[in-house]
Amino acid sequence: MKIAFFDFDGTITTKDTLLEVIKYQKGKAGFYTGFLLNAPFMVALKLKLISNQAAKERMLTYFFKGTDLKSFQQSCDSFIDNALSSMIRPGALEEIERLKAEGFEIVVVSASPENWIRKWSNANGLGLIATKLQSVNNVLTGCIDGVNNNSDEKAVRIKAEYDLSKYSEINCYGDSSGDYAMLVLGTKAFFKPFRK
Repeated sequence: MKIAFFDFDGTITTKDTLLEVIKYQKGKAGFYTGFLLNAPFMVALKLKLISNQAAKERMLTYFFKGTDLKSFQQSCDSFIDNALSSMIRPGALEEIERLKAEGFEIVVVSASPENWIRKWSNANGLGLIATKLQSVNNVLTGCIDGVNNNSDEKAVRIKAEYDLSKYSEINCYGDSSGDYAMLVLGTKAFFKPFRK
């Protein structure tokens, strides 16, 4: 058996989709206002004073806390239908189709929430391991449900869902330090493979 794991943001896409989803749902003015107000937290992240998860939850809380989950999902699906295709790297799609033809099972492994990836991954016949957002009574809290699916967590969740010893070939594709733990799982690893 053969399997391939693809990071999403920056590997399959040309942009960070969290930022693009915020722009799509809140408008550019709302996006930039929110970023200015939360700039100290972004600086703290760069200085490694707070974790990636803490910074992400700060942004999610500011922009989406209190949002009805159903309307949020509808907006995420609209983003997939109307905006995502322009951000997909052609080389990534070509590689996915090539691997499918060779009999690979293909899984997207992303730190971004599943809400704005699943419709696309399902349409392309891909598995998905992604960050989950917490909701209470179908309302977003602004928190992540569990652990942000980044860095070591990517490897943890892959191993929890797949017995890698059963696969003769494991291809891993990533573009940042948050993918290193996943990349070392591969019999072949590709770093920033679709950039020209």
